[in-house]
Amino acid sequence: MTAHATPSTTASLEQRADAIQAVLRSKGMKPDEFIEQANHLVEEQWVPQNGARVVARAWTDPAFKARLLANGKAAVTEMGLEMPLHHRHLMVLENTPAVHNVICCTLCSCTAFTLIGLPPDWYKDLEYRARVVRESRTVLKEMGLDLPADMEIRVWDTTADTRYMVLPAQPPHTLGWHADQLAALVTQDALIGVARL
Repeated sequence: MTAHATPSTTASLEQRADAIQAVLRSKGMKPDEFIEQANHLVEEQWVPQNGARVVARAWTDPAFKARLLANGKAAVTEMGLEMPLHHRHLMVLENTPAVHNVICCTLCSCTAFTLIGLPPDWYKDLEYRARVVRESRTVLKEMGLDLPADMEIRVWDTTADTRYMVLPAQPPHTLGWHADQLAALVTQDALIGVARL
C-alpha cells in the first residue's frame, strides 16, 4: 500500500498578513489604524533628515556639538527629536581626518531609526553585519569608500540599549554655509559611516 502525500501549500505573505489582521480584529483590536500610523512615522517622521539637521547644528554650534558628543540623547531632545524609551543612550561618533567610524548591529539591524531612518536592506544583510566587524576596510572599499591606509577605522556594534550615529567631518568648502544648506549634504550612508562627505 502506497501512502499518498497531499501537496502542502504555504500561504503567501499577503495571505498570512491578512489572517493575522483578521484575528486581531476579532479580538477588538484595530490593526489598520496601527499600520497607517506606523507608515506615517516611517515615511514622514523617522527619516535621515533628522540626523542631517543634528549634524548641521553640530557643525555650526560648537556648544551644541560638545553637548551632543557628551550626551547624544539629551542633545537631540533639545531639538525636539525623540527616541524610544529602550534607546537609553545615543553615542555620537565624530569622524576626524585620522579616524573613521562605522556602525552596525551584528545581531539584527538596530539603528537610531528616529534619527537616521529605517536601516537600508544592505545594513540588515548577514554578510554586511558579519564582515564589517572583521574586514571593515575591505567592506567599506567594496561599498565605494576607499580610506587611506593610515586612517583608523572604528566599528561600533549596537547593544540592547545603546544606539549610535556618526557625526561626519564637515567638508572644508562648506564653512560658513547656512544650516539648511549643510543638512542637505548629509546622507544616511554618512550617518551610518559607509560614506564620507
